[in-house]
Amino acid sequence: MTAASRRLPPWLKRPLPRSVGQKPVDQLLDQQRLVTVCEEANCPNKAQCFTHGTATFMILGDTCTRACRFCSVKFGRPPAPPDPHEPDRLLYAARTMQLSHVVITSVDRDDLADGGSCHWAAVVRALRVGLPDATVEVLTPDFQGQTAQVDAVLEADPQIFNHNMEVVESLFRSIQPQKNYRRSLEVLRHAKHRRPQITTKSGLMVGLGESRQELTSIMHDLKAANVDMLTVGQYLKPESGLAEVVRYLPPEEFAEIKAEALDIGFRKVAAGPFVRSSYNAKEQFIGSA
Repeated sequence: MTAASRRLPPWLKRPLPRSVGQKPVDQLLDQQRLVTVCEEANCPNKAQCFTHGTATFMILGDTCTRACRFCSVKFGRPPAPPDPHEPDRLLYAARTMQLSHVVITSVDRDDLADGGSCHWAAVVRALRVGLPDATVEVLTPDFQGQTAQVDAVLEADPQIFNHNMEVVESLFRSIQPQKNYRRSLEVLRHAKHRRPQITTKSGLMVGLGESRQELTSIMHDLKAANVDMLTVGQYLKPESGLAEVVRYLPPEEFAEIKAEALDIGFRKVAAGPFVRSSYNAKEQFIGSA
């Protein structure tokens, strides 16, 4: 374990909200048998989001077919096919929580012939019909680069299409070996080409050993793929056995990264130690984050 991963700097220490505010969200998720990335990925913002009545829903189960070295979601062969009732349960939860911006992500389901894309589409359609005034943001896997599967999600008409690059190109093999840098860029490029009116988005983690030059390079690659929005946050090791933190970036460096990203041409940028792709997603979209 590195010194960086043992001791958090002052800017990464903050008081947790009172846990009583989380109870209604916890109970609703349990009742509807819904999974959130907030819980499964040990997100540091979970307490704050649940206290404010928001969450990022994770569909297609709680077990991923890929073993990325930054993620604490369970790895293995998922035990069950997609649940056809999940779209209705998720809609019920979103209505109960009175969400005006619904964020959905999923585990990778490389075991399924369609990568889970038909289930993705069913969830998005349920929300678009049942909550017509809400914004739907999808944070999808790469679907192994199968554009027909990406299209199935796009045709359900989400307003925001997000696919996270996560790390710079040199770290793909060590941190997320089952992904491919160019393939992920092409997924984003294809989404914008297929539906020019959609808002495209991607997220990066820093502190894993990338250089500033590499960070600049990936931002240029994302802009060349016509990505509209970018998030940049500090990697925090969620559990033992995963990649170590190499460096904690100070807030002023995140401010510099944000300024550079805006100069490159991204329409909206959120960058900071606690920034995550789906954290304050509504505020990111309307430009108040």
